[in-house]
Amino acid sequence: MADFSIDPAFQEQLDWIRDFVKAEVEPLDLAFAGEDMVYNKASAFYEEAIRPLQQVVKDRGLWSCHLTPEYGGQGYGQVQLAYMNEILGRSQFGPTVFGNQAPDSGNAEIIAHYGTEEQKAKYLEPLLDGRISSCYSMTEPQGGADPGVFRCSAVRDGDEWVIDGEKWFSSSLRYASFLIVMVITDPDVAVHKGASMFLVPADSPGIEVVRNVGVGQEHEGHGGHAYVRYNSVRVPADHLLGGEGQAFAIAQTRLGGGRLHHAMRTVGAVSRCLDMLCERALSRTTQGELLARKQATQEKIADSFIELLQFKLQVLHAAWVVDQKGGHGARKEIAAVKVATPKVYREAVLRTMQLHGALGVSNEMPLANMLMASVTMGIADGPTEVHKFTVAREVLKGYSPAEGDWPSEHLPERRAAARADYAELLERSVADL
Repeated sequence: MADFSIDPAFQEQLDWIRDFVKAEVEPLDLAFAGEDMVYNKASAFYEEAIRPLQQVVKDRGLWSCHLTPEYGGQGYGQVQLAYMNEILGRSQFGPTVFGNQAPDSGNAEIIAHYGTEEQKAKYLEPLLDGRISSCYSMTEPQGGADPGVFRCSAVRDGDEWVIDGEKWFSSSLRYASFLIVMVITDPDVAVHKGASMFLVPADSPGIEVVRNVGVGQEHEGHGGHAYVRYNSVRVPADHLLGGEGQAFAIAQTRLGGGRLHHAMRTVGAVSRCLDMLCERALSRTTQGELLARKQATQEKIADSFIELLQFKLQVLHAAWVVDQKGGHGARKEIAAVKVATPKVYREAVLRTMQLHGALGVSNEMPLANMLMASVTMGIADGPTEVHKFTVAREVLKGYSPAEGDWPSEHLPERRAAARADYAELLERSVADL
């Protein structure tokens, strides 16, 4: 039986996280908004404002909790991490302060799983300590969800690999010390066997940032997602992550839990929408009565609450399945969560925007940015359509075709079978009439 309960000791930690985020972290969102602030670990702001908060978190034993104690984490299960991320999702700086900001968190996880001792010493240790940032470079201009069309490749040349090609939307490259790059190393086999990953120093000759791309209304050139070109970039052979052809296995290790973390942070964001929705309903009067007394408003509140509750329980269930069966055993549940995330988020934001009127779409409320974030959730880590395909495929594995020409629920067939089973009783019943 699924169990989402929280023991008293962990509940105490959650209560502390909630108070700490509200008092110390959320104000950073207001005073220092902007992606540069989140990823630029060499800035004076980061040193003076972020690191002291990170130290408080470390002293509390809550730093990088998605990692095992061996790497400085708590080894929390996915259910526990889900409750944590629900709180952190209310703040832009929350994940950074707690050491689980993407893409660093996922990159750290796969280096911990697949990296050599030398790779861990060079890249993982400073990453875990929060001293450097990293980049995950996978999707390409002509293909994201379909790696079968990837063109960026690496060819072995003695003790080095030479990488050539382009990558699109390589997040946080601007401030990264290294990149994890997925490339084709064997074009003669299926892509899931011919792709490999490399650890690439960001200052390697031949890395060309064509431009940095923003999201939505971010100013041109100020975005954090790089369109990058690899021009015969040489990488030492010992910078291969895992082994040749293991990129897909590595990627699944990285993406599975991360998708649940994003989903639970979305729960936090949707909860924030509900807070704004209810506050507005109780604060504004129109046509002689509070908005909260209008049936249309009540419907919006009810729908938002119901969908929030359903979604939260769905994510917790997926997290529980991961804890029981591992990420591979929860493919269906993770994919289903990924499908639900953008829809629930988008609808919650739109209801809240509508109730705020012109103020809701203005830059004086966070809702317009949240709407763009909801759309992004339907694309990041694979588009919704791909995850629906995964859900359907996994669901169908539990079924078999009907025997014969009729569906198994065909009533004439079932009635005939039932009557045959109870023929004697039916005869007596008729005789008694």
